[in-house]
Amino acid sequence: MRIGIDFGTSYSAAAAIVDGRLELVRFGETKQFRTAVFFPEQVPDPADFELTPALAAQVESIVRSSRMQQGHASEALLRRDALRVVRRQWMEEQTRAGAVSITDFQHALFGDEAVDAYLDEGGGHLVESPKSMLGYRLDPPVRQVIVNIAAHILEHIRLTATRQFGVPVRGAVIGRPVEFRSSMGEAGGAQALELLREAAAIAGFDEVAFLEEPAAAAMHYHLELAERRRTLIVDIGGGTTDVAYAELGGDEAPLIHRSWGLPKGGSDLDLGVNLHSFMPHFGREAAVVPAHHFVEAASVYILPKQREFRRQNYRLVEEPFGSRLRALQEPGATTRLNRLGERIKIELGTALRSTAALDFIEGGLAVAVGQGDFALAAEDFMARLRRLLEQARGDIGAVPATVFLTGGSSRSPHLQAAVCECFPESALVEGDPSLGVVSGLAVAACA
Repeated sequence: MRIGIDFGTSYSAAAAIVDGRLELVRFGETKQFRTAVFFPEQVPDPADFELTPALAAQVESIVRSSRMQQGHASEALLRRDALRVVRRQWMEEQTRAGAVSITDFQHALFGDEAVDAYLDEGGGHLVESPKSMLGYRLDPPVRQVIVNIAAHILEHIRLTATRQFGVPVRGAVIGRPVEFRSSMGEAGGAQALELLREAAAIAGFDEVAFLEEPAAAAMHYHLELAERRRTLIVDIGGGTTDVAYAELGGDEAPLIHRSWGLPKGGSDLDLGVNLHSFMPHFGREAAVVPAHHFVEAASVYILPKQREFRRQNYRLVEEPFGSRLRALQEPGATTRLNRLGERIKIELGTALRSTAALDFIEGGLAVAVGQGDFALAAEDFMARLRRLLEQARGDIGAVPATVFLTGGSSRSPHLQAAVCECFPESALVEGDPSLGVVSGLAVAACA
């Protein structure tokens, strides 16, 4: 049996055509799951930390150094932060000594359950959106880890589908963006497909094919049209934005004329909120901290950047920014901050203001974000989206009868407005934001 798989940056889903009907694969009670996996590991228990004479000497050394730099800070605050630094260093040394590896996939958790477990346990490894890393230069060890993680997610999908449908699932049509997020241009896209093929083979798929995601959405919409019409498909996902121009409907097969891609999506709006509304409270443009540190802290989907941020030493940064940055280095803190950015993005789709409590960083710390703040945070992505749509309109040379909008981020009224501004003469049709692509992939898998 073959299924369609939407292996998304933010969420993943799968479906098949069974007895002529679309059947979505159910993951527990849901039809999709967050593309995240958590691997528990044996890590040192913070309760086992003992302030030995050697460690106490390290604390005193840090306190003395900090006192010279921060004469206004209280002794209790300096000592608390110094103890936190020494305890974290001890935990890292104990972890390295235990040779922990995230290639041990036993007891893995997926989706929101994975994120919750990571935040609750304060240990283990959480990997979100491995798809977003497939097109980047990867050292061999990191490459193998990413392939294994993608394989584990695909195997989770295959085994879940096999149990639901009662027959072995061995083939799949996997959606792919027009343009992968990449640091290597076209070579990055080729590498991404190579890694996905490798991961699918490890996951137990004997045969895989790839279909551009807007083409898959077009196949889904094609089945709903009784008459032939020219349509622009706009698929705004979490990691990429894809556009396709097609002739759909009627008795003829769907015809895809052309496609365009932007390796940016809804997760870039989350990043924008993080950088423009949250990071000033950590010293962005105020503290003597390199600007790229804040980008690394906000880039939760890029493991090397997260690793670099956690390696930094902020004990000499002026307060309150120093202690806030050190709190942000604690396990799970950057993930919590990113989820707050995602929530604010969603809430500002209908509300004038939204507030995020950052009490896991500092008691009583909260950030209010208004529509003006969001416009600033979204400025770069919105400009890129408009350029993509203008390019498509210019290349088409005609006005499409309809614009079919799909993808998880297509719910945003801000993004819908941008599409309507570029194609005011076309009728806007809102497809299923989450399941339009996977439905088309299921149709392709059945063909």
